[in-house]
Amino acid sequence: MERAQDLDIFLKKMSEKKIKIKDLNNNDYEIQDFDAFLKHINEFHPSGSSIHEENGYFFLVNDNFRKLINKQKNKF
Repeated sequence: MERAQDLDIFLKKMSEKKIKIKDLNNNDYEIQDFDAFLKHINEFHPSGSSIHEENGYFFLVNDNFRKLINKQKNKF
C-alpha cells in the first residue's frame, strides 16, 4: 500500500513562483504556475476535504493544505 500524505506537507521554494509539494504517494510535484494552482484550489476546493489531481499527481486538499499553499503567496 502506498504511503498517504502526512498533514505536514512538504513545501519547498524552487524558484520564483514555483514550489515543490509531496503528493499522496510521496512523489515530488513542481507547481509550474503557482498563481493558477492557487486560484484553482481556492475556487474548486474552498472548504472541507477533497482530492485534487494534477498531471497524474493526487493531493488531499484540506484546511492544512490550503493554509500552507496560501502562505506561499506572501513569500513571492
